[in-house]
Amino acid sequence: MKLEYYGHSCFRMTFSSGTRIVTDPYGDVGFSLPRTEADIVTVSHGHYDHCNVAAVGGTPTVLSSPISCERGGVHISAIPGFHDDAHGAKRGKNLIFRFRADGLDLCHLGDLGEPANERIIEELRGVDVLFIPVGGHYTIDAMEAKEYVSRISPKLVVPMHFYTDGLQVDIAGPQPFLSLFETSSVLRCGGSVDLDRDFVASQSKKIIFMERIKYGS
Repeated sequence: MKLEYYGHSCFRMTFSSGTRIVTDPYGDVGFSLPRTEADIVTVSHGHYDHCNVAAVGGTPTVLSSPISCERGGVHISAIPGFHDDAHGAKRGKNLIFRFRADGLDLCHLGDLGEPANERIIEELRGVDVLFIPVGGHYTIDAMEAKEYVSRISPKLVVPMHFYTDGLQVDIAGPQPFLSLFETSSVLRCGGSVDLDRDFVASQSKKIIFMERIKYGS
């Protein structure tokens, strides 16, 4: 599968079946979402920086509620959680999406705001690739993200929802999270990377750090 990073919490996954999934497309956050098309769009919650479905081309199916289904050769499940540490009292609910295809198990944590707990840890055991927010303020911060990584033990970790140039959302940059790992364990791969079971199994790096693609097609 091909993984592309459009910034914030937005990725596009293109599986061997041809199915294209875009996660959490953002609205005006200080920069624009690249032009892109998808067959499926997942929305973790209804905040403007995660639910700009209209910006995604094609005629995608939108998944924005707890679900377990198969679409285009990809098994997708959405697990309910919270956007804060007060059971949703501050910022509401959040969906965690899990995708299984091409021999990989991938998990996008959305705007997870609750500290590591057994309910979520048990739901996510066995994940190969974990997309995790690290910027704090509206989500878990670097230290809380590190605890999730330690307890879930995914093979690869992809940080997201951190400050980059131009972003008008008050969150921290990626460095506080990256600094919790050895420099030798971080692979910097630009805006896209090809993932398969062999790559994941043989990868000596733990963290896949991606930079946002600014222009799409």
